[in-house]
Amino acid sequence: MLPRTDRGHTKAMMTVTRFLTTALTATLLLVPVSGHKAQAQNGPLRIEITEGVIEPLPYAAPDFVAENGAASDYARDIARVIASDLSGTGLFREIPAEAHIGRISSFDAPVAYEDWKAINAQALITGAVSASGDRIVVKFRLYDVYSGQQLGEGLQFAGTPQSWRRMAHKVADAAYSRITGEGGYFDSRVVFVSERGPKNDRQKRLGVMDYDGANVQYLTDSSAIVLAPRFSPNGDRILYTSYASGFPRITLMDVGSLRTQTLAEQPGTMTFAPRFSPDGNRVVFSLERGGNSDLYMLDVASGGLNQLTNAPSIETAPSFSPDGSQIVFESDRSGTQQLYIMSAGGGEARRISAGQGRYGTPVWSPRGDLIAFTKQNAGRFHIGVMRTDGSEERLLTASFLDEGPTWSPNGRVIMFTRETSGAGGQSALYSVDISGRNLRQITTDGAASDPAWSPLLP
Repeated sequence: MLPRTDRGHTKAMMTVTRFLTTALTATLLLVPVSGHKAQAQNGPLRIEITEGVIEPLPYAAPDFVAENGAASDYARDIARVIASDLSGTGLFREIPAEAHIGRISSFDAPVAYEDWKAINAQALITGAVSASGDRIVVKFRLYDVYSGQQLGEGLQFAGTPQSWRRMAHKVADAAYSRITGEGGYFDSRVVFVSERGPKNDRQKRLGVMDYDGANVQYLTDSSAIVLAPRFSPNGDRILYTSYASGFPRITLMDVGSLRTQTLAEQPGTMTFAPRFSPDGNRVVFSLERGGNSDLYMLDVASGGLNQLTNAPSIETAPSFSPDGSQIVFESDRSGTQQLYIMSAGGGEARRISAGQGRYGTPVWSPRGDLIAFTKQNAGRFHIGVMRTDGSEERLLTASFLDEGPTWSPNGRVIMFTRETSGAGGQSALYSVDISGRNLRQITTDGAASDPAWSPLLP
């Protein structure tokens, strides 16, 4: 039996770009930092991200300079969040402050590169913070210590005090992108199911948090079971399965207003496992009628419904390719749960899973090159990835129960649910790099399951 995340009832889921004055949100503004004499270089510091052993790049991130008294706490806390973001990837190693020889006392002072070379720092992140009333300003620069050059332009963010963590994540995203050449993922959110109570009477509600578990907000109460939330492509809506009516129904929530509506209501049916198309205009989902489950496509604006599969088997857990042309899904048409790909318009499907065991909850990578999945084999559950043709299968985790993968916005990290065994077993959220390294638990207040990553925030 495959896990509960996307099977529902049937068998028991900013890259910082350089631009001029642009509003990021109602409270956050980004502009380049000018006036520094250091020469900028365009190429990133080189981290070879391969399947071999990675030697984390050593970097220094001293506390930012507080440019006035009100900024002192922000200057320290922002630097700590940046360091947590970078070190948490497993690709970077922070050199602790007690090892620093150099001191950053002014944001515009020349960098004493020899002091940072002496402690083997390859990258240096400096910054400054000012605070006044309901506005704080954060500036940062990134340096390649061994070349003695600034790496890219300095950036400045302005926003409310409540947005200081977002500014820290954006700085970390910029540093990560410039050093690795990949997009960042720190300035993002995760929607999940918060769980309370014993296993046989679990109370569930939707929560949303920063990717690292901070800033939790609850979107629903625990009066009805909720499952498998999914963000829209621009993060303004969430799809999920609700049992408020007593039966599973697809529900659409507006994140800003928390208003909800039930989609694809069909008398005598149950609907579950929804997911948005890349343009956000369509929803693919499972609909059960008379004991049989097939995939359907819903046009969100018109309500038009199109049946994609018609087979005497359970078809569920659909996920679009990034270009919207194909759908990967789970089906037991061969006798056990396996993965299939078909055109987004329906038609003949080809099986891509070929290993031992059962496969489910497939999710297409935002890069388009991999599909993540849950696998059950020999009494163990795994999170794995494979190429879109089914080749190069790799299992990244193994435990009593791992399930329901979701991709980071840059396609580098997978978050999933891990549940411990026994009557007192609890669900928790974990993340793992696609190399299989850097397995980490995400801190949440109590048990949590069914994570789904947002796109980078605007």
